[in-house]
Amino acid sequence: MLVGPGASAVSEQGAPEGDESRWRGRVELVVTVLLAMAAVATAWSSYQATRWNGEQAKASSRTNGIRIQASRAASLSEAQTEIDVATFIQWVDAHTSGDEQLESFYVERFRAEFKPAFNAWIATNPFSATGAPPTPFAVPEYRLAATADAERLDREAEASAAIVARNIQRASNYVLGVVLFSAALFFAGISTKLQSRRLRTALLVTGCTVFLVTAGWLATFPIRFSIS
Repeated sequence: MLVGPGASAVSEQGAPEGDESRWRGRVELVVTVLLAMAAVATAWSSYQATRWNGEQAKASSRTNGIRIQASRAASLSEAQTEIDVATFIQWVDAHTSGDEQLESFYVERFRAEFKPAFNAWIATNPFSATGAPPTPFAVPEYRLAATADAERLDREAEASAAIVARNIQRASNYVLGVVLFSAALFFAGISTKLQSRRLRTALLVTGCTVFLVTAGWLATFPIRFSIS
C-alpha cells in the first residue's frame, strides 16, 4: 500500500483501499451465500436420490410380483389347453369309430370354456364343408380366461418396468445434481484462496452459474417425501 501526502490509500493492485475493501466484502458475501445454498442443495439432492432409489426398489418388487402372476396365468392357460386338446382327441377317436355313447361321454366332460368353441366348430359342418376350421381351437370362440389374464398381466408388467426405469433415471439425475452442486462448492471455496481479483471473480461466476443451472434443471423433476 502506498500513502503520500494529500493522497488516499491505494492497494497493491492499484485500486483505492476503500474500493478494494468494499469489493472484498461483496465477494465474501456472495461466496458465503453460495456456499450455504450449495450445501443445502447438495443435501437435498442426496435425499431425493435416496428417495427415488427407494421408489425404484418398490416398483421393481411390484414388477416382479406381476411377472410371477403372469407366469402362473400362462402356465394355467397351457394346462387348460392341453386338457382341451386331449379330450378333443378322444372325442375324435370315438366319433370316427362310431361310438356315440363314448362321444357323449367326452362332450359332457368338455371344460366350460371349450364347449362354445366346440359347438361353433360343429356348426361349420367340419367333416364335409370345404374351408371349415380344422379344429375348435381355430375358431374365435375358443378363448381362455387364463390366457387373457396372462396377456393383461404382461402389459401391466411392462408398464411397471417402465416406471422402474423412470425412477432409476430420476435417482441418477439427482446424483448428478449432487456432483454439480459439489462442483459449485469447490469453485466458491477455492475462490477465497486466490489473491487475483480477476481469478476470484471468474471462479465465483463459474460456481454461481453451475449452481443456478443445476438448480433450475433439478427443479423440473418431481420430488418425494417420507415422514413417519
